[in-house]
Amino acid sequence: MQASQDTIKRSKLESALAALPALAQAIGEDAAGRELRRELPLDRFALFRASGLGVLRFPVEWGGLGGSLEDLFHVVSTLAAHESNVAHALRIHYDQTEQLLLSPRSSFNDTQIERVRQGAIFGGASTELGTSRPGEIVTRLVRDGEHFRVTGKKYYSTGTAFADYARINVQDENGENVSFIVPVSREGLQVVDDWDGMGQRMTASGSLLLDNVQVFAHEISARGYGTLPGRHGGALRQLHLVAVAAGIVRNILADARRYVVQHGRPVLHSPAPSSREDGFVQQVVGDIAAHSHSIDALVQQNARTLDRSANAIRNGAANAEELVLEGALATAKTQLVVSKLALHTAERLFEIGGASATARSHNFDRHWRNLRTIFSHNPLLHKARVIGDYELNGVTTHLTEGRVF
Repeated sequence: MQASQDTIKRSKLESALAALPALAQAIGEDAAGRELRRELPLDRFALFRASGLGVLRFPVEWGGLGGSLEDLFHVVSTLAAHESNVAHALRIHYDQTEQLLLSPRSSFNDTQIERVRQGAIFGGASTELGTSRPGEIVTRLVRDGEHFRVTGKKYYSTGTAFADYARINVQDENGENVSFIVPVSREGLQVVDDWDGMGQRMTASGSLLLDNVQVFAHEISARGYGTLPGRHGGALRQLHLVAVAAGIVRNILADARRYVVQHGRPVLHSPAPSSREDGFVQQVVGDIAAHSHSIDALVQQNARTLDRSANAIRNGAANAEELVLEGALATAKTQLVVSKLALHTAERLFEIGGASATARSHNFDRHWRNLRTIFSHNPLLHKARVIGDYELNGVTTHLTEGRVF
């Protein structure tokens, strides 16, 4: 019986992963042009929804694919290599499915599990503009009989415009941190595409307005950043961003090859008969390819570290605490290194051609803008300091809080 279950698991997962390259290519068709026109990839997100990859991390017995985190970040990077906005917009969804996988079962969690099984996609928002520091939350639930109402404005609601349900972080009536999950169609909830960042423009990362939205008591759950699943989730959300960056660098390499072969001309003083035969152009493309290879390897290794963390939590292993800390450290280090490698490739891309390579029709600058936006999510200097404090003094502050730092 076990062998049969394992065969079913491998078959479903292998089929989904085998279909991934074609899916990613379809999602990425005209992605550069859509960014120029500022068209949200709603129809492309529909392609992802139909793929069944939303249940990648759920076990087969839950109706999922039983995929590992190495599989998950392979999916994210592959999608991002063609359309980084769609890959990025799935961040809350995959964070939510991971929390459901690793947290104790409850009626609240069972409801969300069933929604994911039925094909639902999750978005949401936490951050608010205008507070003294990013991450502070002042929006609060107000009691309305046995249930609640909420009014406020969230920002960075990445992916919510494409989602069915929104996970929203607020304070309860006693000032405690909680989350609630409601349908995006709930009366009074409005997603506004007012994200004006220079990069990742089509992630719908703008405002989420709450106008006297009704929240039923059973839709509210405590936020567990400090739990082992919560801390693991903090690293997972960080590696998701790095995996998107890995995909963007693959896209840079693809754009470099395409431009050299289809549009490139050797510079006036080059002895080469064509751009593709120019030694300096070859050196630039080789440099980009090597950086992409290194980034992919770092993401894959980091994903395996987080797989060990997730498996330890799920199995109640005695060393789960140690492995969760290992995952946080590995992810922080990976993000620091990849940020440098990735931004280097985005700048080096322009060495494959002259001023013609800067034409808006190519939209090559989107890669640097997208990467710089991704790596501005968190203060990298602070991340390096935290790692150094641990290496020198064994301090685990911020590494164990489960929040994005």
